[in-house]
Amino acid sequence: MKRLILWTNLLALAGCAPSILPAPNFSANAPVPDPLLMTFDGPSVGHDAEADAALNDLTDAEPDSRVVPEFGADEISWDIDVRTFASHPRVQYYLKYFQGVSRTGMAVFLSRGARYEAMIRTRFEQEGLPGDLGYLALIESGYSNDAVSRAHAVGMWQFMKETGKGYGLRVDTWVDERRDPVKATDAAARHLRHLRNRFGSLYLAAAAYNAGAGKVSRSLGKLQWDVATDPQVEADTLIQTEVTDSMVAAEEEAQLEADSASDDLETAIDAREITSDHAFFRLASTRLLAVETQDYVPKLIAAALIAKQPGRYGITAPIPAPFTYDSLVVSSSTGLDVIARLADVSVAEIREMNPQYLRLATPPRSESVIRLPTGSGEKVAAGYNSLPPKARVQYLTHVVRQGERLGRIAARYHLPTSEIQAANPKVKPSALKTGSRLVIPAVAIPSALAIRAIGKAARSGHARLATHRVRSGETLSGIARRYRISLRALRRANALPVQYTLKAGKSLRIPS
Repeated sequence: MKRLILWTNLLALAGCAPSILPAPNFSANAPVPDPLLMTFDGPSVGHDAEADAALNDLTDAEPDSRVVPEFGADEISWDIDVRTFASHPRVQYYLKYFQGVSRTGMAVFLSRGARYEAMIRTRFEQEGLPGDLGYLALIESGYSNDAVSRAHAVGMWQFMKETGKGYGLRVDTWVDERRDPVKATDAAARHLRHLRNRFGSLYLAAAAYNAGAGKVSRSLGKLQWDVATDPQVEADTLIQTEVTDSMVAAEEEAQLEADSASDDLETAIDAREITSDHAFFRLASTRLLAVETQDYVPKLIAAALIAKQPGRYGITAPIPAPFTYDSLVVSSSTGLDVIARLADVSVAEIREMNPQYLRLATPPRSESVIRLPTGSGEKVAAGYNSLPPKARVQYLTHVVRQGERLGRIAARYHLPTSEIQAANPKVKPSALKTGSRLVIPAVAIPSALAIRAIGKAARSGHARLATHRVRSGETLSGIARRYRISLRALRRANALPVQYTLKAGKSLRIPS
């Protein structure tokens, strides 16, 4: 039972931000000292009633210093605005959540992040961004390079394919640089700098990173900011109102009657207010943003509070382990298993340092960098240079079955037909002989999830599905392992019941 609870906690927080439970909605109209700190009076929408009641009690009570710390002059500092919003109800909710049911998962993520935090901070600061903004990687993926969301966002920074390619990341069936911690961090830093420059606010930039810049821009455009007639009133007296047709007409008439001085004042105040971090919380109190985005910045603030002082929240502080490595530059296809043997380490260790290579090999006819354990660079380089080209990669082989065509073989290994032809120049695609052996230019077959995430999955019918003819003694589970797919997916593709007796000679469809 303890192991079940542990895995449940890990799964609740693992992956990307949408997997973390949303905080209950808060009423925007309840009277509070600060108009930006929403209370829980009024009905909640789309959340559990018991959770809403618990949060009502939380806001009615005095802040618990163990949850909302009292910041002093000698306290730890943050380079994002944590102090102003630490007592916001949504932030309090996630502080409770992270140190409660998800404490074990948070400890795992902080331990994983200890390896990358220094690298992330350095890269962000080079782009003029605060290093604490790097905790977005914690709430996006738990610092996992292999994380894949339901929308097929990939890697530590959860880039969609087109966004990643727009920032120079290579995404194909050989390499998915969204999984590369260094290159993906570089792309994330540039992306966030562009968003910060566009919106003028770190928290609006974070919201745009989650929801898209267009969505945040449209949502801000739907807000109306009323300005007091007294020019001495400061910008923080602005209040958010709901736009109606009659109000729009009244505003247009008032603007025509106003003099240029008041127009200039309104423009200056609007520009200052709508590009502040406060603007995110005003926007989050409406239904203009999805719940996931409303909770995105509160998660970031809660994560930053815990990450810098985990002991205060009952979480063991991770031991710093900087991400350091040697590297080897290769110009032809090279197997990671060969490199692991030269470095005298496991393939899993080399793969963990190079998660971007989907086939456990670098792509052919392309210059690539392979990361190596620190201190092994010279030994590996010397050993590699002494290897003949054919010994630098051990390709897979495929035995042609009766009736197989080159196109189906290529689909099975998620490779273009041209690459298999190039690896087998003496083979005629139109005259494949049963029993002949084909060289498959890959060390491993990428998982079906990895292929879907790069947008290469079949989109219609079964046109690109491979087939498998069952042999005597084979089992469904064994066939599923062979093609690196789940047993459930294999059953679904062939409409097979759970209690099914597999017979030799049956042809099975193999989903991508």
